[in-house]
Amino acid sequence: MSGMQKTSVLRSIDRPTLIACGFILVILAAGTLYMLITQGTATFIEPTYLLQQLKIAAFLGIVAAGMMMVILLGHIDLSVPWTLAASAMLATAVGGPWAIPIGLAVGLVVGLFNGVGVAYLRVPSMIFTLGVNAVLRGLMVMLTGGFAPQSSATPIMKWFAAGQLIYLPVGDGFGLSNSVLVWALISAGIVFMLTRTSMGRYIYATGNREAATYLSGINTKFVLIFGFVMCSLCASLAGLLVAGYTSKAFQAMGDTYLLPAIAAVVVGGTNILGGQGKYTGTVVGTILIVLLQSLLSVMQMPEAGRQIIYGLVIIAMLLVYGRSNAMRT
Repeated sequence: MSGMQKTSVLRSIDRPTLIACGFILVILAAGTLYMLITQGTATFIEPTYLLQQLKIAAFLGIVAAGMMMVILLGHIDLSVPWTLAASAMLATAVGGPWAIPIGLAVGLVVGLFNGVGVAYLRVPSMIFTLGVNAVLRGLMVMLTGGFAPQSSATPIMKWFAAGQLIYLPVGDGFGLSNSVLVWALISAGIVFMLTRTSMGRYIYATGNREAATYLSGINTKFVLIFGFVMCSLCASLAGLLVAGYTSKAFQAMGDTYLLPAIAAVVVGGTNILGGQGKYTGTVVGTILIVLLQSLLSVMQMPEAGRQIIYGLVIIAMLLVYGRSNAMRT
């Protein structure tokens, strides 16, 4: 009986998530060894340092959460960088109590536009969202005249991004950033939606076989629009948090989140062709990407070297399980 239970537990464990966790342990070991050799300390695995990395991971994690919704549908959203930037720039420009609603409204409008373009006009998502990204970029450059915005984040934006509602007994006391709590709430909502609601089942079904799902009586167009709206809203929320964390919005602030977000989703085991993946893998993939970036920063790796190592790790992860997943689809 115990043997059968062990077999059942092993089968229930998500293999890509386990592999990503293994890579995280390797990164932590490499970072610790490097710090011990160069500085004689194990700063890389100190709780305060890890909690700081978790704060940074929250911004990427929220973007990756939305990106996963679109990738599960078998599509991609390349308008994320300037959706993030436009939301933050307009929110800081408006200021006051309307800052956050305006920022989220930008994501809602962009998501609806992307969803309609892909679902009804049947334009390939990669092309359509890339065009939307270019339009948003042009609008923001026209709005600012090509210069950095002079406005700053509102106090509520700063509180959500860098405030500390919970303090942990680490050292002299370390506050858990509110951005991590926001990420946790977003994650809980997405896990519930994907595992406990009809919409979650529709998303997986549409990603697997959209035509068959449509013939079964499901409104796949609405499902596609929902996925793109979720992605854009997450990008907008991340933009508001990043602006609050840095105290201002700036042009191209979202460019550094696109590829890492896609990498976090794919490295976490979500099939790039859609229809397969678990959100826990995306969370683990996000932490892996952030720790890898931190390790390369600590090692003072030149930008060229960072890109090479960053790409090799992603390719290695995909070679381990990505190819087989794609072949089974």
